[in-house]
Amino acid sequence: MRCDLHVHSKCSGAADLPLLRHLSRESYSEPLDIYWTELQRGMDLVTITDHDTIEGALQIAHLPHVFISEEVTCRLPTGTELHLGVFDIDDRRHSRIQAICDDAEALFAYLAEEDLPFCVNHPFSPLTGRREASDLPFAFGHARSVEALNGMMPAASNEGARAAARVAGLPAVGGSDAHTLASAGRAYTEVPGARTREEFLAGLRAGHTIPRGRSGSYARLTGDVARVFVGALRENGAHAFDSVSDLARFLGVAALTPVMGVMPLLTVFNYASEVFLAGAHHRRYRTSPRQLRPIERPVPVRAAGAA
Repeated sequence: MRCDLHVHSKCSGAADLPLLRHLSRESYSEPLDIYWTELQRGMDLVTITDHDTIEGALQIAHLPHVFISEEVTCRLPTGTELHLGVFDIDDRRHSRIQAICDDAEALFAYLAEEDLPFCVNHPFSPLTGRREASDLPFAFGHARSVEALNGMMPAASNEGARAAARVAGLPAVGGSDAHTLASAGRAYTEVPGARTREEFLAGLRAGHTIPRGRSGSYARLTGDVARVFVGALRENGAHAFDSVSDLARFLGVAALTPVMGVMPLLTVFNYASEVFLAGAHHRRYRTSPRQLRPIERPVPVRAAGAA
C-alpha cells in the first residue's frame, strides 16, 4: 500500500517567509481536493500533515482510506527547531503533543508511550533555521524513522538524509511535502504486503517502509511558489474589504505582483542555498562525535509488526 506522508493544506497557516508572512498562506489546497488528487495519483491511503494542526485532516477524516496526522514543530534542548511528521493521531493526542512540543524529551517520551509512528522531516534542510552539532544525533536517537525522500527537497538533501538514516539504523519514509495540488503524491511511502489501513500503520510502526517517487527540482519549486502566490492573490481579492487590514493585505499582495517576473531568479537562489546548506549540515552531522556513541531510545509500550 502507498501513502504520501507529507502534505499541506490551506490549514497549515501563514507562509514562513519574511516577505509573505502577513500576506500569504503556506498552501491554498482544499483538504477534499487533496484527498481526490492523492487517490487519483495511485495512493491507497490519504493523510494531511499541516503545521501544528489537524484541522485539515479532520475535514476528510470521515472519508475512507484516511488517517489523521500533523507536522509538529519540536523545540530541541539547544533551542533550535525540528519538524516531525506524526501519524495516526486523534484530537486528544494532538492536544497533548502541542502542549509539550517545546520540550523534546517529554515529546519523544510521549510518542513512545503512545506507540505513535513518527519521522524526522527534511533533517538537513535549512528551512527550520540553524542547527547545532548535537541536534540530529539527539533526534535520531529517539526517532522511529527518517524522511529520506522529500518531494520538494533537492536530491543532495535527500541523499544526506538517506545516508544518515542508514548510519542511525532507522527506516526511511517518503512524502511529497506538497503545498499545491500539482506536487501531491509525487513522493510517498510504500509498505509492501499491507492490504488495509491498519496493516499499513503497523508496517509504518515496524519500519517496513520503502520511500518511492522523485526528489524536488528547481522547476517544481518555482512552479509551486508561483501557484501559492496566485492563490494569495485570488484569496485576498475574492471578498469585500471589511476592514483596513483586508485592504492592506490585498494591496500588499498586489504590490508584489511585479516580483513574479523575477521569481525564477529568486527560486534559483533558494534552491542553490538549499543544496549548499544541506550539504553543510550533513558534513557537520557526519563529524559530530555524539553520532559515534549509542543513544538510549525509548521503548514502545507495545510492539507492532506488519502483516
